[in-house]
Amino acid sequence: MIQETPTSESQAHQHIRNFSVQLSPTPRGARLARLLAVEQLRAWGLPLDPARQIVAELALNAVTHGRVPGRDFRLLLYVVAQTLRIEVTDTAGDRRPCYGTGHGLRLVDAFSTRWGWALGAHPRKTVWAEVELPPVCCPGGRNPCPPLNAPRKPQKMVMDA
Repeated sequence: MIQETPTSESQAHQHIRNFSVQLSPTPRGARLARLLAVEQLRAWGLPLDPARQIVAELALNAVTHGRVPGRDFRLLLYVVAQTLRIEVTDTAGDRRPCYGTGHGLRLVDAFSTRWGWALGAHPRKTVWAEVELPPVCCPGGRNPCPPLNAPRKPQKMVMDA
């Protein structure tokens, strides 16, 4: 199920955007999460990166570490004011995200403004990341985002060896 709705009339005036989709906990589901996120960001006129990388890492983690056979994972994107929030919820609530096992959460940490996780109604775990948007990229604002092919400032990423 794919859903895009402003949550209320007063919140709609704050330019809240919401996109949610449930996907199978497979490599194909993780890839589809990234592709659907890219299309939604384009539809909202928002920059694709670093959100694309964050979605890819969180979805892959949900499929690799949070997979419970027969239970989907959920991708949620929403924008409030100048913040894009990305959430991936899986059904392995007994497994907390581990920062030290690979590079996925290190990349999320490098690309996001802030990130974290929360346990939900058992058995659920949500890992989230937020990205601050440039002022010109406010959805529905007068100034659109720069073109998708505009040169980007290189991002600095430090990883332990």
